[in-house]
Amino acid sequence: MKLVFAGTPEVAVPALDALIASGRHEVAAVVTRPDAPAGRGRRLVASPVAERAEEAGIEVLKPAKPRDPGFLARLREIAPDCCPVVAYGALLPRVALDVPARGWVNLHFSLLPAWRGAAPVQHALMAGDEITGASTFLIEEGLDSGPVYGTVTETVRPTDTSGDLLTRLAFAGAGLLAATMDGIEDGSLEAVPQPAEGVTLAPKITVEDARVDWTAPALRVDRVVRGCTPDPGAWTTFRGERLKLVQAVPLPDRSDLAPGQLAAGKNNVYVGTGSHAVELLWVQAQGKKPMRAADWARGARITEGERVGD
Repeated sequence: MKLVFAGTPEVAVPALDALIASGRHEVAAVVTRPDAPAGRGRRLVASPVAERAEEAGIEVLKPAKPRDPGFLARLREIAPDCCPVVAYGALLPRVALDVPARGWVNLHFSLLPAWRGAAPVQHALMAGDEITGASTFLIEEGLDSGPVYGTVTETVRPTDTSGDLLTRLAFAGAGLLAATMDGIEDGSLEAVPQPAEGVTLAPKITVEDARVDWTAPALRVDRVVRGCTPDPGAWTTFRGERLKLVQAVPLPDRSDLAPGQLAAGKNNVYVGTGSHAVELLWVQAQGKKPMRAADWARGARITEGERVGD
C-alpha cells in the first residue's frame, strides 16, 4: 500500500522505522506537528518524526491544522491507501479521514477500550495495572473508539516509570502496526468493534495531578511518582519551593513518620505517608539538576520535624 504516516514525538519513530524497513509498503509522506520552540534559546526545532523522515528522504508535511486546505489538497494528490498514526497530536477532521481508501489506523498505547485518551501509559501505572499493551484501530470521529485490528500485551514491572513502559510499548507497537498494515492489505485482518464495557479515560496528566498527597498510602505515592516520570514529573513542596520527586520506593517496615514528615540520615531520606514511609532516592530542587536525595538533604540541612507538602 501507499502510506502517509502521521506522528510527532520520539515514541512514534520506531513505528515509522518499522514501516520504512518492511519493504512491503511505500511511505510516501509523513505528517507531523509544525516546528516548535525548544531549549533555552527557544529556537524552532523539527519534531523527532520530521527529522527521521528527512533522513530517509521522505516528504514531510507540517500543517498548522489538519483541516488546512493546502494540506488536504496535497494529501489528495498523494492519494494514500492508508494513513498509519502514532501520537500525531491533533484531531483529524472528517474531511481528512475520508481521503485514504482504507482510512487512518492509530497505534494506541493501551488495551482498548481501557485508557482512551492522551495519557494511557501514565494512567495505567497510576491505577496499578499489572498488564497493559498497545492496540491498532480504525480512527473514527469519537475518542479512540474505533474498531480494533490487533493488540499486543506488556507486563508492567514493579519499578517501571511511564518512560520505561512507553519505550517498550513503542517498539512492541511498531511491529504490531507493521503487521496491521500487512493484514489490511492482504485482507486477512478485519477490525472488530470495541466492547461497550470496560471503557476508561486517560486525559492528559496536569501538573496538579502530579502533586503528591502524603496522606495517601505509600503504594499510591509510589504509583504517582512512577506514573508521572519523566513527564510532567511528580512533585511536592519544601520550604515554600517546589521539589520534584524523581525516584522513591515504599518501605513497608517503617511506619513511625507522620504524613509528609522528613527523616534524613547520612545516606537516606525518608518521608511519612498515610501508611508506611517511602525512601526518596533522587530529587530535583527548583532551578537545580536531579541529585541523590541524600546529597540534597545534606545541602538543605534538614532539621528534626521538618515536612514536605505543607
